[in-house]
Amino acid sequence: MEIARIFNNNVVLAVDDAGREVILTGRGLGFQTRPGQPVNDALVVRTFVPTDGRDPDHLAELMAGIAPEYVSLVGEALTQIGASKLADNPALVVALSDHVSYALRRAAIGLNLEYPLLAEVQHLYAEEYRQAQQLLAAINARSSTQLPAEEAVGLALHLVNASFTTGDLSYTYKMTGVIQQLVTVIEQAFGVVLPSGSVSVGRFITHLRYLFVRIQQHTQLSENHSAIGQAIRDSYPQAAECAQRLASILELRLGEALTDDEVSYLALHVARVTTDA
Repeated sequence: MEIARIFNNNVVLAVDDAGREVILTGRGLGFQTRPGQPVNDALVVRTFVPTDGRDPDHLAELMAGIAPEYVSLVGEALTQIGASKLADNPALVVALSDHVSYALRRAAIGLNLEYPLLAEVQHLYAEEYRQAQQLLAAINARSSTQLPAEEAVGLALHLVNASFTTGDLSYTYKMTGVIQQLVTVIEQAFGVVLPSGSVSVGRFITHLRYLFVRIQQHTQLSENHSAIGQAIRDSYPQAAECAQRLASILELRLGEALTDDEVSYLALHVARVTTDA
């Protein structure tokens, strides 16, 4: 590998043997080097390959602005809990490292934040919350300053946010509120309480999350009525009516109308969650 850009003594941008731009971290990696020189492989601690079209220079610059001990702390904790794939995601590592660095500083002076989204995160993102609890335990095992249990909420939101292309946590906060609103509308329309631990509710929330990605990327399903979509609407008229209400809320909150097929598949999930409730 050859060095393409030096950000500081510990972070460089390099070009690997496959011609990809990769972010490398390691103490002294960029010290007294210049672009075009070969990378000292012995000093490389972590290699990050930017994905989803993210700007490698921007990510490397952000990473260079975080103390290397926090980057290492987060990377090691992610690897310990079996999330090595996440540990290779530079955008997530940057976000988590930045979050953890400030959280540890707050904890050191006895200042703890209250997360108002605890119930929503536990209900809507059960898997990420479970993983965040493991991550929190792994971080605390490596740190003399202990983070409070409530920090699992913040970590979970960053894990959820990793599935979106914006890298903007505010979108995840908005998505959380919208999902909770949609669940409430379904419960009121059918007079049921949707159990957070059920498989159908989990699938419904996963469907909504991928729907948000499609809306964000302007890649919704076909705009025309498909035969499958029509069959769904005919089979589940009450769910289809509810799905239309949900679609109106999504258009109001996210600024984009749903296609006919998206509304139909939304109706199918409404039918499933209300049948199992």
